[in-house]
Amino acid sequence: MLTLYDYGNSVCCQKVRITLREKGLDWEAIRVDLFASEQYDPKYLKLNPKGVVPTLVHDGIPVIESTLICEYLDETFPDPPLVPKDAARRAQMRLWSKFVDEGLFEGVTEISFSAMFRERMKSMAPEMRERRFQNIGDPRRRDRFRSTYELGVQSPFVFHAVYAYERAFTFMEATLAERGPWLLGERVTLADINMMPFVARLAYLGLLDAWTSTRPHINAWWARTQEWPSFKRGLADLVTETEFGDMRTHGLTVRNDIQALIAKLRGK
Repeated sequence: MLTLYDYGNSVCCQKVRITLREKGLDWEAIRVDLFASEQYDPKYLKLNPKGVVPTLVHDGIPVIESTLICEYLDETFPDPPLVPKDAARRAQMRLWSKFVDEGLFEGVTEISFSAMFRERMKSMAPEMRERRFQNIGDPRRRDRFRSTYELGVQSPFVFHAVYAYERAFTFMEATLAERGPWLLGERVTLADINMMPFVARLAYLGLLDAWTSTRPHINAWWARTQEWPSFKRGLADLVTETEFGDMRTHGLTVRNDIQALIAKLRGK
């Protein structure tokens, strides 16, 4: 039996759901409301000591970290394969996991927070807002969120986020031009699935073309992704019209600042 502790618009949960859909698996979904701090409930922390989503429980055994969950699913349910058999190609696939885990995860969090969740926190009572900061748990995450709350797009952490995407997209455009149509060639792998939610979030915020207007291979990859059934069923179809509207509305409020940061990185 598979149980997924999940939050709908979490990019890490989306990555796992896309993988589950492509594997044709059934699972029980248990919603963990991040805005109600349910991830810090002692019962949940026994499953996931980091207090984050997602957590997959398979036959009573918890598996945490979305990148590890996706690889676990591929090893446990090998058809259709999403990880190359060849060691060199597996290393190439995991390079995209590194881009996500060491840059894009924090990056998309800071961009989303500066555009959307910052406004929600502004409307909170001061004591509730402070409790939210304390509940973050990890001091590094708390410092990032506090900086982005106080400075918005001008936080240095947002600049780091813009750089992480610029670095990843530079390599992604070159890789697709060489191998295409997917990141490792003819078939979708976890390399593509790792990237899908992180590209989708920028697109839904109305910010993607700020990076990709001169990157045709990424634009073709994104168009292909949007038509891929497992992406639709694992991500796009589950985003509500209200969530789409909120993301687009708030994303446009930071678009000019994001474009200015990209131009700064490119020396323009």
